[in-house]
Amino acid sequence: MNINDIAKEVFEIESNEIAKLSDLLTDDFSDAIHAIINTEGKFIISGMGKSGIIGKKIAATLASTGTPSFFLHPGEAYHGDLGMIEKNDIVLLISNSGETDEILKLIPFLKSQENIVIAMSGKPNSTLAQNSNYHLNVSVDKEACPLQLAPMSSTTATLVMGDAIAAALMKLRNFKDENFALFHPGGSLGRRLLTKIKDVMKKDNLPICKETAIAKDIIHIITDGKCGLVVVIEENKIKGIITDGDIRRVMESQEENFFKLSAKDIMTTSAKLISEDSKLVEASDIMSENKINSLVVINKNSELSGIVQMYDLGI
Repeated sequence: MNINDIAKEVFEIESNEIAKLSDLLTDDFSDAIHAIINTEGKFIISGMGKSGIIGKKIAATLASTGTPSFFLHPGEAYHGDLGMIEKNDIVLLISNSGETDEILKLIPFLKSQENIVIAMSGKPNSTLAQNSNYHLNVSVDKEACPLQLAPMSSTTATLVMGDAIAAALMKLRNFKDENFALFHPGGSLGRRLLTKIKDVMKKDNLPICKETAIAKDIIHIITDGKCGLVVVIEENKIKGIITDGDIRRVMESQEENFFKLSAKDIMTTSAKLISEDSKLVEASDIMSENKINSLVVINKNSELSGIVQMYDLGI
């Protein structure tokens, strides 16, 4: 068999099994989601082996999308870490067979503490399913493993069910990209949505001139300023800007008179401005919409505060 055909077969088997999950959904799913939404506690996930690995990913996804969550290893829990589970917490126990010993050992404690238990397994009649408040069925007919031994389709189904939980909770919480950024301040999204223009703009030795500045001086200011533009200012008020593109266009259209022109003759009076307290994403959107790579930054008094360019945004 062609090696690529092996991969394609795995894709086909697992995608078919995932597609069947829709038919396995019951009211337990929506009831479990509402229970999680309404709890004042945390959402704790536990699983052994491959189920535990998937559980860690589910917990990480939930924690980053507005649901306080963490993974608890069942073995560690049984040997002292059960103290991490408080009465208001909801616990998701993952076991494909529903008979994993390390998972079942947690049930007496959870029942005594009256925690809500959500089971995720491939066996609706298993011990785990029968001892939970809600059961999420992730059963599969066929593993993608050629030997039907290693969990492949089943772990994928478990992962997808976890994603469904996260997506449902995000929808109900009206979780937005701004919220996501708060949990990812170090990523590009966090930078775009949390960092302000004043944190990245050029604010020293800004290229400025008066309306009376002559063309020769304007060229020198643009060159020295290294921003590709000069801001025309009179009495602390922004009158316009002159970009290196403006210079080239005027030189071509008024070649003979160019060096007799002043800033007032060359400047564009409809410069794109942005507040220094705006977010990077706003600057990015304005630049993209207007096909420009620089913005003049103003303070609350509408005075020149700085210049921000596309490469300053880092996005």
